[in-house]
Amino acid sequence: MTQAALHPMLNVAIKAARTAGAIINRASMDLDILKINTKSPNDFVTEVDQAAEAAIIETLLTAYPDHGILAEESGRAHGARHSEYQWIIDPLDGTTNFIHGFPVYCVSIALAHRNVVQQAVVYDPTRNDLFYATKGRGAFMNDRRLRVSRRTRMSDALIGTGFPFRRGDNFKRYMKMFEEIMTQCAGVRRPGAAALDLCYVAAGHYDAFFETGLNPWDVAAGSLIVTEAGGLVGNFTGEPDFLFQREIIAGSPKIYGQVVQILAPYSRVITADDLEADAQAGEQPEGGKAKPAKATAAAEGGEAPKKRAPVRIKKAEAGNEPGNNG
Repeated sequence: MTQAALHPMLNVAIKAARTAGAIINRASMDLDILKINTKSPNDFVTEVDQAAEAAIIETLLTAYPDHGILAEESGRAHGARHSEYQWIIDPLDGTTNFIHGFPVYCVSIALAHRNVVQQAVVYDPTRNDLFYATKGRGAFMNDRRLRVSRRTRMSDALIGTGFPFRRGDNFKRYMKMFEEIMTQCAGVRRPGAAALDLCYVAAGHYDAFFETGLNPWDVAAGSLIVTEAGGLVGNFTGEPDFLFQREIIAGSPKIYGQVVQILAPYSRVITADDLEADAQAGEQPEGGKAKPAKATAAAEGGEAPKKRAPVRIKKAEAGNEPGNNG
């Protein structure tokens, strides 16, 4: 797939990502004068996040004024709220790394049509690496086709993750998951930018990735890049319903199934019983309504599901928007 053959909407997304990347690179040379605000403990936003997001939105809406926007810093404040097309944007995934001059951060842009992700771009401005995918046409880094790794044994696998960092996160629960994974694989890495982590799964650098507490803009683009590279993405029980569940596993098919088997007991997927209990208590579960979760073949036997479901975007309930993630 040459640049000339790219989907027009993907080309616009790439232009937007590179524009944001230029803003981020310029700001990285003057971190001492950077204005930093705290959204919540350990969750930061900078003027660079906001400038990059504004540049992305301007580029996208100039080309497609009738499209909707879901962005980390501005939510749904821009674009057409009820469009069948929705851009899902993280202008700077890895803000904490950026603030400290740790060169692992990226721009993430996805386009969903009728709630299914169709286009994806993740741009690493420090390395000038562009990861991209169009649904059904494969995943690429720059001009190289991406494929997930071929490793089949968990003992050989390198696993990516992200640690809980907000006040109120269940760190003890995470440490149990971490211990189970760590003792069964070759190594665990935590660079701190989930969108790049997913691209590393697609490129075969990791054999799998898991994390909790992520938002749609952290994973929408990367998840399509993984599936287009031959990988699988789901929640901890192996279901494709992960975008608003705040838990995700991605990996090559064989390793994905084994990670699901390990992490399924730690799933917080919202089930039909949860919804009924919450309704009786007059409460709304975190993350909005979810389809009933079922144990899958991956959870039961370690084998990955044979059929890949499309990456879907579920609409959040009104007044129940997902939170921010730095």
